[in-house]
Amino acid sequence: MFEPRIEQHFIDSADLKYQAAQVLSKPISAAVQAVLECVTNGGKVLACGNGGSAAYAQHFAAEFVGRFERERPELGAIALTADSAILTAIANDYDYSLVFSKQVRALGQAGDVLLAISSSGNSANVLAAIEAAHERDMIVVGLTGKGGGKMNAVLRETDVHVCVPHERTARIQEVHLLALHCICDAVDHQLLGEQDNKP
Repeated sequence: MFEPRIEQHFIDSADLKYQAAQVLSKPISAAVQAVLECVTNGGKVLACGNGGSAAYAQHFAAEFVGRFERERPELGAIALTADSAILTAIANDYDYSLVFSKQVRALGQAGDVLLAISSSGNSANVLAAIEAAHERDMIVVGLTGKGGGKMNAVLRETDVHVCVPHERTARIQEVHLLALHCICDAVDHQLLGEQDNKP
């Protein structure tokens, strides 16, 4: 009964990924370069987002601190979405729009990278985190869709913008996950070299 609808989701997702491959390969490659420079110089990646993007921030941090597909030394990454005490304290005592920016100011250092994930590009707390990252001389890697939203206005030329060319949140998020996996794979490839049967 639901099979045709389910199959259409697979087709739509595959079509977008195929169409976006050339458009996004350059900014994702630039994101890899920024992250590589950060971690090889002893820096860390701070990752943030809301909802599904919060889960992706944690997913990315887990793959950096633990591993992606191969064993390697641990890489520094912190998901700013994971500490419920910090999140609720800042939201309660200040404002929810500050839950990430205050953490960036506390933890971020020059040379670190902020991974800022927002499907719309309009999340106020993510935008505030970007401004805080700039204050700390951090590079920002922004993952958005829907044209990039307000993030277009706050990203600098030295930052990286991976903007999925689509309007539907589910499709954007699916490509965001693929982009994060591409970053992890390329970092591992650069640090560890070639591996049999891998791209």
